[in-house]
Amino acid sequence: MDVEVYGGDHSPWVQAVLLGLHEKGINYRTQKVPPYEALKQWGVRQPAVSIDGAPWEIESSRILVRLGFGPISDKDLKAINIAWLGVLHRFDRPLHFYSSLSRVSETPTSFMRACVRSFLMGFVAFYMSVLLSFIKLVKKPAGPENFGDQFLKWERDLASSAEPFLDGATPGIRDFQLFGVIQCHASIPTPPLDALRHDDRLESVRAWIGRMQQRFSDYPHLYSSQYFPPHSPKPVSENVIQRTMFFIGLFTTFVLLPLTLPLVFVLMRKVPR
Repeated sequence: MDVEVYGGDHSPWVQAVLLGLHEKGINYRTQKVPPYEALKQWGVRQPAVSIDGAPWEIESSRILVRLGFGPISDKDLKAINIAWLGVLHRFDRPLHFYSSLSRVSETPTSFMRACVRSFLMGFVAFYMSVLLSFIKLVKKPAGPENFGDQFLKWERDLASSAEPFLDGATPGIRDFQLFGVIQCHASIPTPPLDALRHDDRLESVRAWIGRMQQRFSDYPHLYSSQYFPPHSPKPVSENVIQRTMFFIGLFTTFVLLPLTLPLVFVLMRKVPR
């Protein structure tokens, strides 16, 4: 099976797909900017996956079913999305946000192609920052009083199960989706990460995180291992040249703001709601 994945490993849904591929032992290639075919249809929505040269497709849960995992219920998928609350805090420190995204790596390719993709990644990061700011300022979603509350459903499920993972003896879609959300909270620390680490009500969740990290100890996109045992090395960061190209692309995006800002909103309209 030949698999191409577009998307950065800061995205929980990209993480879910990559975790599923790793669990199945399927080799894959990643790229951090959208291919043209996906861009014109869905904007910069992540992930987009092409299997054996087939047309690109989105929706991580459906992609994981194609890879051979059992489906997830709408109720559980809604609970996964609730666990993502707090994501808007990723842009509380803009410089840290951009610096973190500049480190996102991809499958090695030619030097020139890598430079072009890193340059374009500057625009993708700008898009993400505008999207987060737009939701925060215009939509004004109310956050929970306690970010630990959004994990209590999973705490109950894990505490009442004799199996090591949410989907049984081996991880499944629910494990990949929830663990992907935790990687997102850990890649740029948000308030939910503090709740996951210190809330006394989440002991079973923390034990499950440990089991997932042990199972995926050789997985190259593990951000949570910095905060939960067993610990493992941080994900590989882009080199200095590619990070420089990222910031050149970001600077160019700001210089061309009268063009790039409208483009962001055009691309936002392409994202399926």
